[in-house]
Amino acid sequence: MVIGALLFPACPAHAALRPDQLILVANKAVPESLRIAKYYMQKRRVPRQNMVVIETSPKEGIGRAEYEKEIAAPVRSFLLEHDPKGNRFACLVLLYGIPLHVSPPHPSPADEKRIRELRLQLSSLKKKMPAGGGKPPQETKGLKDEIARTEKEISRVSNARQGASVDSEIALVMEAKYPLEGWLPNRYYIGFRGRNIDGMPQKVLAVCRLDGPSETTVYRIIDDSLFAEEHGLAGKAYFDARWPDKGGKDSLYRIYDRAIHHTARIVEKSGRLPVVLDEREALFGPGEAPDAAIYCGWYSLGKYIAAFTWARGAVAFHVASAECTTLKAATSTVWCKRMLDKGVAATLGPVAEPYLQSFPSPEVFFGCLLAGGALVESYTVANPFWSWQMVLIGDPLYRPFRPLSEKR
Repeated sequence: MVIGALLFPACPAHAALRPDQLILVANKAVPESLRIAKYYMQKRRVPRQNMVVIETSPKEGIGRAEYEKEIAAPVRSFLLEHDPKGNRFACLVLLYGIPLHVSPPHPSPADEKRIRELRLQLSSLKKKMPAGGGKPPQETKGLKDEIARTEKEISRVSNARQGASVDSEIALVMEAKYPLEGWLPNRYYIGFRGRNIDGMPQKVLAVCRLDGPSETTVYRIIDDSLFAEEHGLAGKAYFDARWPDKGGKDSLYRIYDRAIHHTARIVEKSGRLPVVLDEREALFGPGEAPDAAIYCGWYSLGKYIAAFTWARGAVAFHVASAECTTLKAATSTVWCKRMLDKGVAATLGPVAEPYLQSFPSPEVFFGCLLAGGALVESYTVANPFWSWQMVLIGDPLYRPFRPLSEKR
């Protein structure tokens, strides 16, 4: 598969994704989807035959059965007909109008009965816990463990961990039957290179989404990406860590915060952009981050902060648990939607609780972009898991930085 060329430490530009390796997936039920497909094919010279037109719900959510029938099946049929050996296409591009997330399958009647029984059991267990504050006595430890086991069983029987973003699920459209519970390791993730991991899917396509709050937003994303490629992405790189990088206990939060610090150092060392690193626990405040070309930071759950003015072609992502639950809801303040509203050209985020370890590595993502990698290449080697919650939004071919050896 062509995208295997991505598995070099520097994400070299000579292995860059080509327009003829893209498959555009448009929704016949959404006229904007077809118009955007035509526009993008003209701008990026994607062959006209590299498009699958499906007909599915225009809503942002879709059920598991409908996803399989209306999205996965026609995409799979196209690939089987046009690329049976799996060496022609490398990336699926989901266009405006394709649902954003797949709901977990409904429990069977027997499972629904079991869930009711477990919930009654859980309620009874919780009533046995000591009332009032303070640490419960040691003898309640077994009771707490039983509560945790019951909650985990309710989650399993109700299929709660079988939801995913459409994007992360469709990456495995050519994979044989695989478990839907939880996530599956990404064979292209740099952190898994050389490791033999049970259950790791082998037939994988990169996935990117050309989407946003409006049709106009998507045209702007395409145009801004082309502009930045031609003129160079200019502005400042902002990194919003929560604590100073002074070691301390290696909790998952500390490890990710340290990764943000390290990414800031990578960008600074590259000399591509001036870097602003904030080590306060508070985020950048309103108006504190002008001319932002790159941003990575945390933590303001579902509440975008108007700290930024965005440079044309800006690439940004915010680390929080619900930042891509919608791209369309007018009143939503989730970061992905609001950053696209305000001028970002590329972003990523989860459609549901992803857990911190499933966020892409900022060092790998931005490091590959700085080395001249295309957006979807950089994301694919930085993304740990498939069949989970993450979404990448932007022009998959967008290369905000050329290798230093190239002249513009």
